[in-house]
Amino acid sequence: MSCRAGVRPGGAAERDRGAVAMVMPILAVAMLSMAGLVVDGGAALAARGQAADVAQQAARAGADALAPDSLRRSGPQGLVVDPVAAVAAADRVLAAGQVVGQVSVAGDTVSVTAQLSRPTAMLSAVGVDRVTGRGSATATVLYGDVVEGR
Repeated sequence: MSCRAGVRPGGAAERDRGAVAMVMPILAVAMLSMAGLVVDGGAALAARGQAADVAQQAARAGADALAPDSLRRSGPQGLVVDPVAAVAAADRVLAAGQVVGQVSVAGDTVSVTAQLSRPTAMLSAVGVDRVTGRGSATATVLYGDVVEGR
């Protein structure tokens, strides 16, 4: 048996053989998990933003559904939301946005809570099949042109 100078047969180099084979699967799982968090975390943030946008649109649509008799009265203080029409208008917006939600009417205020669920692309491999985004918004009936800061 021949041997190079400074290297003994069965030395440290021989004992380390195959060490990378044990580390690589652990690193691969860690890297895939991080990629899954980035990809599906982004999907969760997008779902949250979309749910909030649809909730705002639905609340505005609901607040626009005024009772016809309140429109005929003179003066801004008499504007009243028609609760049935407000819920129907908000529900139409929620359905158009493919979002489920709840609508409530209290006086001249319409509140909407929306929820959107999306499937995961990578985290389903570790048992997380869906991410959910929630958003809420409130709209109040106003008379005339109202601009903040003026």
